[in-house]
Amino acid sequence: MSVQNLNAFDPFADEDDPLGNTKDVGSQQNYIHIRIQQRNGRKTLTTLQGVPKGPDFLLFDLCNLKRNSDRFALFPEYDLKKLLKAFKKEFACNGTVVDDEELGQVIQLQGDQRMKISTFLTEEGVPKSQIKVHGF
Repeated sequence: MSVQNLNAFDPFADEDDPLGNTKDVGSQQNYIHIRIQQRNGRKTLTTLQGVPKGPDFLLFDLCNLKRNSDRFALFPEYDLKKLLKAFKKEFACNGTVVDDEELGQVIQLQGDQRMKISTFLTEEGVPKSQIKVHGF
């Protein structure tokens, strides 16, 4: 009596696996991450990382908070300092840009600003599928 199950076809060894040859499986590089961190007591800190950065490609009119769409279409990078200035003015909070060894430049804002940042970025033309909101 021989066992025939061991000689059967392996369904997981297909050559046409769509994710078999890609190196970016599970990659988080193409997302903008918005996280919240608990400080002490009721104080919180909102961090924004993964924003494509450039010298000054996103131009804000800080009074109306509108972007120059022609320039934005050509250069999809953000100037983090101008973005931070717009966040601080719009959300009435303080913030800073921190250089991290692993994560690069990270924007930190006081308070829970996750939903405000998300809606701000989607109004400015960032696809909602590119934004990941983390937290409690």
